[in-house]
Amino acid sequence: VILYLGCIALAQGFVIMSSSSSSSPHPTATSSSSSVALHASVPKQQEEQQQQQQQQQTASQKRKADAKAKSPYTSPEQLAALDSLLQGSDDADFDARHIYGYKNDQHEPSMLQIITATRILDSQKEQQQDESSAASIAELERQAQDFRQQHGPTVNLQSVIQQQAATLTMALAAEFKRASPSKGIMAADINITAGEQTGRYAQAGANIISVLTEPRWFLGSFDDLTQARLATADQVSSTSLSTSSSQQRPAILCKEFVVNEYMIAQAAAKGADTCLLIVAVLPQHVLTKLIQYARSLDMEPLVEVHALEELDVALAAGAKVIGVNNRNLHTFQMDLANSERIADEMTRRGLKFEQPDDDYTLCALSGMSTASDVDRYRQAGLQMCLIGESLMRSPKPEEAIKGLCLNAQDYQQQSSSGTSSACGAYTAGCKIVKVCGITNPEDALLACQAGVNLIGVIFAEKSKRKVSPQQASAVVAAVRDFGEREQRHEFDLAATTAMTNDDKAAAAAPLQHLIAGSQQLVQGATT
Repeated sequence: VILYLGCIALAQGFVIMSSSSSSSPHPTATSSSSSVALHASVPKQQEEQQQQQQQQQTASQKRKADAKAKSPYTSPEQLAALDSLLQGSDDADFDARHIYGYKNDQHEPSMLQIITATRILDSQKEQQQDESSAASIAELERQAQDFRQQHGPTVNLQSVIQQQAATLTMALAAEFKRASPSKGIMAADINITAGEQTGRYAQAGANIISVLTEPRWFLGSFDDLTQARLATADQVSSTSLSTSSSQQRPAILCKEFVVNEYMIAQAAAKGADTCLLIVAVLPQHVLTKLIQYARSLDMEPLVEVHALEELDVALAAGAKVIGVNNRNLHTFQMDLANSERIADEMTRRGLKFEQPDDDYTLCALSGMSTASDVDRYRQAGLQMCLIGESLMRSPKPEEAIKGLCLNAQDYQQQSSSGTSSACGAYTAGCKIVKVCGITNPEDALLACQAGVNLIGVIFAEKSKRKVSPQQASAVVAAVRDFGEREQRHEFDLAATTAMTNDDKAAAAAPLQHLIAGSQQLVQGATT
């Protein structure tokens, strides 16, 4: 059991430390009665970390190269497209102060910038080639009005979120996306339609439905948006009839790399209630204009920030619903503490966002998959979580959403039973799947993309799949890169002796869903 859990820890990039091993570079696992070190020949920790960082950097470079390959445009063309967003600015240096690589002659576009520039150039090319058939922005606005007359008015994003907050419930934005640049194909069923998947989300109680419409990297379309809008309304209508209750349909979020009013009008014409505006690629004067235009169409936009300087821009532009992306879209590295940092900064500035009737609404975007993740942000005063990948990978998204314990009372009840940390989109309603005997990073990546929960490597001398420390290090680097983080997670179990029970649970939460599944596997093997 100790070796088994140790292999899991290595594959996930974890270090579990005890008081007797805190100074040792060897990973150890701790039980209630003893502490047993893994008997594996491991290089010095510093050398191991350097090697893993080099391997992970190589993996990240390959990922960026793959992203570049999907764009038909050169880097100079992409940079020129991004620079075109500065047209109309009275002070370009000020409006672009937060833009990554601005005024750097040696700058190579990041993944976010490659995708955004490609969307700019594709849109320009489409309108130039199809001037006779492409709808004007005025025509799109008329189509949006017609859609609403036929299918009902828009739903205000901030109102939906605040209504949930009034019932001590975290609003959930459940996302439909078939693929992403960093994870590849992620749908449990690649053939599932947007209508089918989002209808299941709505049935499970999702308050917002996020739909990726970008076609090259995310394999989305505006047709997906319309499917989601109609299917979720039908689902809520049928549920209300069967239960003799009134239920508001979910707000439909167009998740796109929006750079102009035309794209917002397209989204509105296809049934969107709101749209995403990414501060990292939008100069301040453009962001201000797009927020105002969206509101003119009765759409309260979700304005996404990652860094503190982007928060400055969002607030100056008039944003009300602010989404904090835990993922750096330039590097695709994940940091779940990012939402808390932005929340702390807003509190420091005296900006109110925690109560249902406050001026601002703060949302956490990316990286969440468990009930403890949701509660973490609830404690920080955030009122909405956006979850996509783990729901798309789940074979039973309804049970996965239930496992998130969106209501605070549900989470407390689960906590009292000791099972809350094991609940979540990856584990609720499905079996824990572990693949052991991985010997190379390519196979590790395939396993991750297939939705495997646990990866094991073998150090036993007689095994045909025995790996060296160097091979294991390469596997760890591949898994860590897939997980969009640079560092290993460390849990000092000895330090928890002085903690309260609540603090202990919080400290162990990131591991609990793995430990619970591992214990079930071990019990099955012994019986």
